[in-house]
Amino acid sequence: MPRPSERDTPVQPAGHATATARAGLAASLDAARGAAWPFAHWTLADILPPSAVAALLAWDPGRAARGGDTGGRREARNGHRVFVTPSRRAQVPGLAILADMFDAPASRQALAGLCGARLAGTALRLELCLDTDGFWLEPHTDIGAKKLTLLVSLSTDAGAADWGTDLMTGEGRAVVRASGAFNSGLLFVPAADSWHGFVRRPIRGLRRSLIVNFVGPDWRATDELAFGPAA
Repeated sequence: MPRPSERDTPVQPAGHATATARAGLAASLDAARGAAWPFAHWTLADILPPSAVAALLAWDPGRAARGGDTGGRREARNGHRVFVTPSRRAQVPGLAILADMFDAPASRQALAGLCGARLAGTALRLELCLDTDGFWLEPHTDIGAKKLTLLVSLSTDAGAADWGTDLMTGEGRAVVRASGAFNSGLLFVPAADSWHGFVRRPIRGLRRSLIVNFVGPDWRATDELAFGPAA
């Protein structure tokens, strides 16, 4: 499977902004804090550059993209989910910088070096999530085609610090809650024990987050990828 950045002709962001974004991600990964309970994970701060943050905050896909109770599964909103696609990158420079930052070889190497993820032959998937009151997620593991998961919190409402992802035991008991602080993140390698979800609790405002995944060649929903699939 060709490297994603070789499959099409991506927007070429300003060199300085791109280099700054990559350096910022590297610094965030260098400062990451690891923990082993209930499964191996890392917490990060100051992940995304200002240009990407501004683009993600300004992005309003419409009311259909916002959802409360989905029965505990994001798949229930398929058809209304929002992704950073090649066409979106072409329209919004901040999103082009975001995709380039994660897809750069040095960034992939740094991510793999931190958590041991196997990213060779993977493609980048970036999903913007807009959750409202009533939202919850059942315990799940992200196993399969997803080789790395990074959840970045971008909520600006009061109380958002408590809107982070819940880490769970195999029995579905929430034992650790990641921070929902702005531009903080939770990183892990999907595995049989990487149970997580979102325990239902009040969301007074909009829970905005970015899901970063690197997915293997068996990923079928190629229209969700930040770079076009192999021909």
